Formats: sequence, C-alpha cells, structure tokens
Amino acid sequence: MTEITYTQVGDYLIPNIIIAGDEANLSALTRWGIMRLNYLKNYRRVVYNELRLSDKLFSHCHEIEEQAKERMEFMMEQAVKVNPILEDLKNTDSLAWVSHMNALKSQVEETIKAELIYE
Repeated sequence: MTEITYTQVGDYLIPNIIIAGDEANLSALTRWGIMRLNYLKNYRRVVYNELRLSDKLFSHCHEIEEQAKERMEFMMEQAVKVNPILEDLKNTDSLAWVSHMNALKSQVEETIKAELIYE
C-alpha cells in the first residue's frame, strides 16, 4: 500500500496527490477532443473527475476525436451521394456550390455532436 504524504497549510493537512502527465497531452487535442473535454468538464463533472483521476482523460478525448474525424469523413461522403450537386456548378456558380457543401457539413457536424460529443 502506498504511503500518503501531507502538506500542512495553516491548520489543515492537504494530501499530496500527483496526477500523471495527462495534463500536458490535453494541449494536443483538436476541435472534437476539446469540445468533448469542455462538455465533460461543464456538464458531466463526475465522469470528468473519474477520467482525470484515473489518468484516462486524454485517451478518452483523443479516442472521441478520432471517431469524430472518421465519422465526419464517412458521413460527408454519404451526404454528397444522397444530396448530389453538379461538379460543373463549381465553375459556373461557386457560391451555390459552397453554400450546398456548407449546409451538408453543418448537418453532419450536428449529428456528430449529438451522437459522440454530447452523449
């Protein structure tokens, strides 16, 4: 059994708890991982604290990030197949093409947020 050491601060003894280097890895997360981290921190405090204390917070957020990236790529391909737009529209009316692609991307992102990030 590990001996717990304490630091005296005024009249209180505070345990010296050291969490492994997971904190440094959190800066390597990108959009989806950061969204998941913030969601856990703000709305799922118990899960956040469990993951943090067990040193699995980064790996959890990184796993969600990778799943979100893969799903985004797959779902965008499917969305373009279901809602096709003419490729020559890129040259003739590029704003309409960009608008269509942005609408598809927004729909896919909302689905990913609902299924992965905010679950």
